[in-house]
Amino acid sequence: MAITNGYATLAQVKAALRITDSVDDELLEMATEAASRQIDSHCERVFYSTSGTRYFTPQDSYLCQTDDIVTLTSLHTDSLGDGTFDITWASTDYQLEPLNGVAGGIDTPYTQIRAVEDYLFPTYREEATVKVVGTFGFSAIPIAIKQATVILASRLYKRLDSPLGVLGFGDLGVVRVSRLDPDIASLVEPYRKMRMA
Repeated sequence: MAITNGYATLAQVKAALRITDSVDDELLEMATEAASRQIDSHCERVFYSTSGTRYFTPQDSYLCQTDDIVTLTSLHTDSLGDGTFDITWASTDYQLEPLNGVAGGIDTPYTQIRAVEDYLFPTYREEATVKVVGTFGFSAIPIAIKQATVILASRLYKRLDSPLGVLGFGDLGVVRVSRLDPDIASLVEPYRKMRMA
């Protein structure tokens, strides 16, 4: 099995676990991909990039929240609410935010579009009237996400040694596997997607 859109490599996880053979490579790859998807779910975003076309419902005439945008190729709006997307915006008609691609001191993709010139976003009964063609996600995996993936993948792999949640017995009794690793939580927390009402 190969890792698809993983945030750490097999070599990184093996190095963290001090594994030098290839006996458990498939299990390690599965743990790495599962860790990557668990981080996606927790953060409500992905840290790899894909190109395509996506549709959005604007919040109001001036602002449209979007998925993470790496590059915006074209922006179209449906002025009649009939699905034709008849208006093509020039790059001077909108502003991508956060400005300069930084939010809270962290490099981040753009997450909203602001109308600034000739056009406004049409709002028809909360319909998706904004069409964006571009690259979505992150241009590069943040180092904190890589580190969290290595820790979580290692944890998932080692979890196979404790199928009932018991890792072993220590001087004070049973040693249990905890549910949430605070190091992983602190690494990914700044990247959780904030929802605006």
